[in-house]
Amino acid sequence: MTATARPGKTYTITELAHEFDVTPRAIRFYEDVGLLEPARAGRNRVYNQRDRTRLKLTLRGKRLGFALQEIRQLVTMYDTESDTAPQLEAFLGALAAHRAQLEQQLDDIRVTLDELTLHEARCRQLLADATAPAHGTTPAPTTPAKARRKA
Repeated sequence: MTATARPGKTYTITELAHEFDVTPRAIRFYEDVGLLEPARAGRNRVYNQRDRTRLKLTLRGKRLGFALQEIRQLVTMYDTESDTAPQLEAFLGALAAHRAQLEQQLDDIRVTLDELTLHEARCRQLLADATAPAHGTTPAPTTPAKARRKA
């Protein structure tokens, strides 16, 4: 994200794709789901500063793990000219819900990892028991010469 945004500047799909390290196809997909609304110059898409900001917020939302529907709701809030307090409260609510979901997933992962650790330890013990010589038996000779001497 190296380009600096200037009011009134327009961008091509290639410029935005390069700046945000996404494919033009991804940008077209975000347009299809209503996150971006570029103007048209013939067959070419022309993105303005608003589109660039919406793309930036969309990609940030994806990095945070939000679903596209949630991202659309959050991005749409920022397009309104109303008071920002309700928008920020809604965003905090979405963040809290997402945090709770991630914390539950983290707990589930920890439980699963603990179970894996137990299974690994049990498998190692069974393997050690299976390869250890049994009580009262003579271990098998290790070389052909030792085998001949015993015979």
